[in-house]
Amino acid sequence: MNWDRIEGNWKQFKGNVKQQWGKLTDDQLDVIAGKRDQLAGKIQETYGIGKDETDKQLSEWLGRQKEAGIVK
Repeated sequence: MNWDRIEGNWKQFKGNVKQQWGKLTDDQLDVIAGKRDQLAGKIQETYGIGKDETDKQLSEWLGRQKEAGIVK
């Protein structure tokens, strides 16, 4: 998946991210603006998990977006 698409349509994806990682605030999501590395960092910081687990969660989330037809 090309994260440029997510970044370009961040307002559309923000709600889906919020569903998955509900502890992230709207302000944090606004600052992240679809940038994968910033999203991963905030997930790690907020949930106290490591890089490998964060990458796994992001990959699973992305897979669900593809299955739903939201991301191609």
